[in-house]
Amino acid sequence: MFDYARKSRRRSSYFTLSIPNFGRFGKFNNFSNTPKDVLISKIFKYSFFGLIGLILLMAVLFIWYGRDLPAPGKLVEAQVSQSSGIYDRNGELLFSVYQNQNRIYVTLDKIPKFLRQGTIAIEDKSFYENEGFSITGYIRGLIIDPILRQRVTGGSTITQQLVKNVLLTSERSLPRKIKELMLAIQVDRKYTKDEILEMYLNDVPYGGTAIGVQAASQIYFNKDVKDLNLAESAFLAGLPQSPSTYSPFSGDKYYLSRTKNVLAQMESQGYITKKQAEKAYKEIENKKFSGSDIGIKAPHFVMFVKQALVKQFGESAVENGGLRVTTTLDYKIEKEAEKIVNEEIKKLKNYKVGNGAAMVTNPKTGEILAMVGSEDYFNTDNDGNFNAAAGFRQPGSSLKPITYAVAFSRGYTPSTLLIDSQTNFKANDDEKDYIPVNYDGKYRGPVQVRFALANSLNVPAVKMLSMVGVKNVMQKAYEMGIDNWQPTDENLRNVGYSLVLGGRDVRLLDEVEAYGVFANGGQKQSLVSILEVKDSKGNTLYKYNQPSPQRIFGEDISFLISHILLDNTVRSATFGTNSYLVIPGHPSVSVKTGTTDEKRDNWTVGYTKSFVVGSWVGNNDNTPMGNITSGVTGAAPIFNRLMTFVLKGKEDEPFNKPDNVEAAIIDAYGGGAPVDGKPQRSEYFIKGTQPSGPSNIYQKIKLSKHDNGKLASPWEIEHGQYDTKDYIVLKEDDPISQDGKNRWMEGITEWIKKTYAADHPEYYPPTETSSYKEEEGSSDTPTPTPSETPTPTLTPTP
Repeated sequence: MFDYARKSRRRSSYFTLSIPNFGRFGKFNNFSNTPKDVLISKIFKYSFFGLIGLILLMAVLFIWYGRDLPAPGKLVEAQVSQSSGIYDRNGELLFSVYQNQNRIYVTLDKIPKFLRQGTIAIEDKSFYENEGFSITGYIRGLIIDPILRQRVTGGSTITQQLVKNVLLTSERSLPRKIKELMLAIQVDRKYTKDEILEMYLNDVPYGGTAIGVQAASQIYFNKDVKDLNLAESAFLAGLPQSPSTYSPFSGDKYYLSRTKNVLAQMESQGYITKKQAEKAYKEIENKKFSGSDIGIKAPHFVMFVKQALVKQFGESAVENGGLRVTTTLDYKIEKEAEKIVNEEIKKLKNYKVGNGAAMVTNPKTGEILAMVGSEDYFNTDNDGNFNAAAGFRQPGSSLKPITYAVAFSRGYTPSTLLIDSQTNFKANDDEKDYIPVNYDGKYRGPVQVRFALANSLNVPAVKMLSMVGVKNVMQKAYEMGIDNWQPTDENLRNVGYSLVLGGRDVRLLDEVEAYGVFANGGQKQSLVSILEVKDSKGNTLYKYNQPSPQRIFGEDISFLISHILLDNTVRSATFGTNSYLVIPGHPSVSVKTGTTDEKRDNWTVGYTKSFVVGSWVGNNDNTPMGNITSGVTGAAPIFNRLMTFVLKGKEDEPFNKPDNVEAAIIDAYGGGAPVDGKPQRSEYFIKGTQPSGPSNIYQKIKLSKHDNGKLASPWEIEHGQYDTKDYIVLKEDDPISQDGKNRWMEGITEWIKKTYAADHPEYYPPTETSSYKEEEGSSDTPTPTPSETPTPTLTPTP
């Protein structure tokens, strides 16, 4: 270490006090005795002695606060602030900021010039000129930075930061700032600038267990500090301001902009050239950080919590304040989830799958029980520290239930009939075509909502979205926790009918919160990760008080959605009866899958009354995966294993059927009341929405007795001169069209032609009307007229 001899440049005293002799000033010596003159004299007198008193007080304070100023060795060896510990809900230590503290003292001559220069450039550019504090720094910190809404450079000098780190607490108060200023001035007088810089670089936290530049160099780059180059030095120089934010292991890449700022400051202050700065930045962009032994469990969750703590309590309190943080995490579940994700992603190498994520929450409380953001946090070659659970991805059809829940709130039912046929969703011919297809390229014709949702059919979902309104669905989704679906004017302009098929990004965080609404009977509990925060003395700084749940949907609507999503019989047409969506011994698990176009994202999210489990697989660079099959490969096996684990040893929890939900027997094909000779099935309905008669696809049509194959004329109908025949009439209105064209019917007509040949005449009712009248006889050339026979329609509910 350096020689701690005092500076040769010594001040003889902190202050020189000179008391003026009023007798020297004639104008004070010749005061008249007028009251005004006496008043002025008193003002000057009291002001003068007040100034003397202030100076004496400052001197006393300097002496008082400086009396125990430690020697340089004591400064460096001073006990580092108490560790902040992050624990799971059962007291399991997940991360201690200074656990197994890694700290190796190095002298200034062993610290690269670039690291010294970078630190000074970004933290305290006038370090070698100032007196331990900076007036411009105070002005910048109090005025300029708030105006710019960013911290351009350090507000405190390096000397002040050293004093704060070693001698003072992280308390935010005026007395503490006064002490900091006074001690900084005294430290600056007592030690050389190089001594102060050396102590600072050996004492400042660089994130995780790293205290000082040597430990930081070993943790981030696996090398001694003396071997750091310009790029690495600039990176480290930028860390002390906010180690949690700028850590390369935080999952974000804020360290890039911070390093760029350090290099820019070094360039502007003449330490390096522009070419050097550009070369160093390119290097740090591609740098692989070693991340050796940072002593952490549940790393993605811990970093998620640390960011929340820093936002609420400040970086210094989190890094140095000795906080004890109790979180919602259940490490037993977390540990299993990490294992499952890692093992399942390894199995998918042949499917070109590089990453996965999973979460477990308690829908009754919103508590996060597990959060896995990648297949391996420490696999930096695969950006393992990026938290995919908090990253935005396209959801595919995983959020279709929200559209159908909105539909149920508007009078539609699980037996509502939708026609699954190729459909062009556009208002007029000038608009771009939007023709969604089902996952298998097939169309099924008339399907009821239960079948359409359980089997995740795309065309019926888009039709339902257009019938209930994009804005209405986005609003409900936003209320459920899908933050990126807020129906602002801008967001509405940027999304269309593809919304229900994944047209707007979401996070796994958001999905599990939204599905928690269905699991909790239509009530929302926002996600929470921190239960309690105590300071080093055991005082409670924060305690989570669970708020009253927010009602989003009625319990009846949530029950219908949940029952459809657990109906393994209905979904077997797509997934089979023994898919990964089935949890043995627990039939009351509702689940939904989702896969995006070109198979870039694959999701599975399911829930019971007590748990929500969500999983995602894909690639961080958004490249397509291989032949992933929903419910068979990809995210579904992760979901299955994790849900099986959390439900082990627990009884099945059927969803409570509300009193206003009733079962009824319906026609299995048309969705209306039973029809003789047609298959039947049971369905749940909200009271009052049960079908009151047969589906209107069944039409008994009046045919002419005189013109074979034509509709009866008005005269024939009036005189009873007609025959009747049963037909199946499939018809939908097109609520999107603005030019009079019914593009939905065009698709339906085409589907009938491809599906039913002439041997199914019941699907081909006549379209021409007879013109027969008895007084004229049968017409040889009857004039075709539009049928006035009413046909069924599906129109939006107001």
